[in-house]
Amino acid sequence: MPQMSTGQMIASCVCGIIACIIAIVAMWKIFTKAGEAGWKSIVPFLNLYTLVKIADGKGIKFLLFCIPIVNVIFGFMLYIRLAKAFGKSTGFGIGLIFLNFIFMLILAFGDAQYVGPRGIHAGAAPQEPFVPQA
Repeated sequence: MPQMSTGQMIASCVCGIIACIIAIVAMWKIFTKAGEAGWKSIVPFLNLYTLVKIADGKGIKFLLFCIPIVNVIFGFMLYIRLAKAFGKSTGFGIGLIFLNFIFMLILAFGDAQYVGPRGIHAGAAPQEPFVPQA
């Protein structure tokens, strides 16, 4: 296995740092779109709590990430709910799962507007179930 030269290591580190900065900026923008403080995106665990709060409405559910296997399933559901919270489709949520970096940038800098947790408009009255009349 060939070793990396010093120049390659420096270039790799610089690219990694740039990618991290771009990801933080995207998360900051998503938080501000949802009415949260942007600085929460750089604090470990608080950013996860806030992301769950934005997507699901109940931030304490971030503790589900501590349970093996459940964390993977909840992570998939979280990204689909995040897409719904910004008025996007389930397909966009699947994009968030598999191409997270790109779709987070689209969510942050695109025309998506925050609707509410799980895509339910804030202040919207609960809808009554449809009952067919005979």
